[in-house]
Amino acid sequence: MSEQRFGEFVLVRRHERGHVAELVLDRPKAMNAVSTGMARSLAGACAALGEDRSVRAVVLTSSHERAFCVGADLKERNSFTDADLMRQRPVARGAYTGVLELPVPTVAAVHGFALGGGFELALSCDVIVADRTAVMGLPEVSVGVIPGGGGTQLLPRRVGAARAAELIFTARRVEAAEARELGLVDELVEQGKDREEALAMASRIAAHSPVGLRAAKRALRLGHGLDLAAGLEVEDAAWRSVAFSGDRAEGVAAFNEKRRPEWPGE
Repeated sequence: MSEQRFGEFVLVRRHERGHVAELVLDRPKAMNAVSTGMARSLAGACAALGEDRSVRAVVLTSSHERAFCVGADLKERNSFTDADLMRQRPVARGAYTGVLELPVPTVAAVHGFALGGGFELALSCDVIVADRTAVMGLPEVSVGVIPGGGGTQLLPRRVGAARAAELIFTARRVEAAEARELGLVDELVEQGKDREEALAMASRIAAHSPVGLRAAKRALRLGHGLDLAAGLEVEDAAWRSVAFSGDRAEGVAAFNEKRRPEWPGE
C-alpha cells in the first residue's frame, strides 16, 4: 500500500496493486470540517485519481473516530467578508464536484456525524456504506443558507422530491437505522465496520473491467433524469465505447477459457 498526501488534510492510499484508492478526510482536530485549504486539496486529489488509469474504484473515508465530516468550516467562514465568501465559492464547489465527477465507481464509508457538506460528500459517491453510529443531515437552512455542495440535487435523486424536501426544510438529523430505511445509505453494517466493508466492496468492483466500469458509470450518470428513449441513446453510446475494446475481447476470451481475466484497461 502506498500513500500520497494532498495538502495537510487529505490523504490518498492505494490498495490492491493500486486498483482501489482510498481518499481519506484527515483533519481530525476539526472533525474534518471542510476549510478552504481542505477543499482545494480534495479537488486536487480527485483530479489526480481521475487521471490515474490504474485506479478502478475509490473509497471515501475519514480518519476521525467519531465523525465522517461535519460540513463546512463555519469558524473559518465567520471571519469572511462577503467578498471572501464569493472568492471561496468556486474552491468549495470544486471539492464536491471533484468527488462527484470521479470517472470510476465511488463508495463512501460513513460513521459518526455526516452533516451538511459532509453528507453531501457522501451523496456525491455512487454507494454509501454506513455503520450504526452514523448520523446524517443537511442542516444548512438552520444557519441561513442552503445545501450548496449538491444536496438539493443529489438527495431527491436518492429518496424522492418530497422526502428530500422534508429533510432539507426541517434540517433534522437522521440516525443510522432510519437512514437505511429511507434509502439515505445503501449498506448498514456493525459499528466500526464501515471502512472494512466499503473497501471490500471496492475490491469486488475493481476485479472487473476498468473500461466497462467507467463506461457503465458514465451511462448511469448521463442517463439519469432523461426520458427512456434519450437514456437508451446514452447507453448505446457507452456500449459502442467498450464493444471493440481490449477489455471486451479479454473478457469474452477469459469466460470461454474459464480463467480470471487480465484486463488490458483499454
